[in-house]
Amino acid sequence: MIARHWKGIAKKDRADEYIAHLRNETFKGLDKIDGFLSSSILTRNVEAGTEFLIITEWENINSIKNFAGEDYEVAVVPQVVKNIMISYDHLASHYEITYTDKG
Repeated sequence: MIARHWKGIAKKDRADEYIAHLRNETFKGLDKIDGFLSSSILTRNVEAGTEFLIITEWENINSIKNFAGEDYEVAVVPQVVKNIMISYDHLASHYEITYTDKG
């Protein structure tokens, strides 16, 4: 399994709008992609705004390519999200999940 991590800082007054976009648009679209497993929204307040760490889990890199394209490390950031963000990563990071303990 592969975890895809992406970070961005949203304008404080638009953080809820970004969460709604993720839940109503992005994640609903991901649910339709073979190999997509799960998604998480992590937040914390920082001086500039609300920082987001978005983590998605996938069966493999080919599944991620079905979402992000052949150059899968490039972040997928629609214009609506760019308008909400103060700054964001232009590349996503990918980690092989070697162990998970749910115990």
